Amino acid sequence: MTDNTSTDDADEGHLDSAEQRSAVRERYTRIATESSSCCGDDNSCNEASPDRSRELGYSDDDLGAVDGSANLGLGCGNPTAIASLAEGDTVLDLGSGGGFDCFLAAREVGTAGHVIGVDMTPEMVEKARENVEANDATNVEFRLGEIEHLPVADESVDVVLSNCVVNLSPDKPRVFREAYRVLRPGGRLAISDVVLTTELPTDLRADPTSVAACVGGAATISALEAMLTEAGFTDVSVEPKADSEEFIRDWDSERDLSDYIVAATIEGEKPATEPQS
Repeated sequence: MTDNTSTDDADEGHLDSAEQRSAVRERYTRIATESSSCCGDDNSCNEASPDRSRELGYSDDDLGAVDGSANLGLGCGNPTAIASLAEGDTVLDLGSGGGFDCFLAAREVGTAGHVIGVDMTPEMVEKARENVEANDATNVEFRLGEIEHLPVADESVDVVLSNCVVNLSPDKPRVFREAYRVLRPGGRLAISDVVLTTELPTDLRADPTSVAACVGGAATISALEAMLTEAGFTDVSVEPKADSEEFIRDWDSERDLSDYIVAATIEGEKPATEPQS
């Protein structure tokens, strides 16, 4: 399918789709191979410290439950905390990174459940697969793929998670359509991400580093609500987290990014019965 957003985005001071995907892939390859981490582009964000993880919403129990290098400090929230996971659920994590949220989800769904992580970066998928062994997680697997083209069967998933990844996509409407496709009727979407509170300066919108660092590609609440609704989701909710400014301020040493973005929880449900056409 042709991406019709590329030309318009470039004309409006955004990166085109190819540039955006390249910037994101390069950043997360570097993170996977060099163990630098953290959203934002501040070079001081080079480890997933317990304090930083707690700021994102993880408990000490969460932090102690996962071994290996799964927690890269890349998120802007804790999507498993809002997902209401149940024993036996099949869970899909969009942009799964080192697998931290997948392993937390695996505890909730138990051996009767299954967790799938999808990431576009081969080096990140390799790291996550190594972490499967470190955590003896027999109900978790990782697949290479783009979140706009999920390597997942139709109506095979109960819950879709994501942690500060959808903002990286140059085609967010397609991401939500794909999430809707793979969800079973009655399934739900539970995402932590950043949203725009005001227009970004052009230098941030068009900067590959800013886009790859979870800033330049953020969308407004109203735009996200419209995308989710158009994809078919109901009970759509996009709720900003006021306290997120505390960690967003650390994402850039030269300016306060909390003037432009805020972390939010993004939720929606796939109707149990498809509407009649």
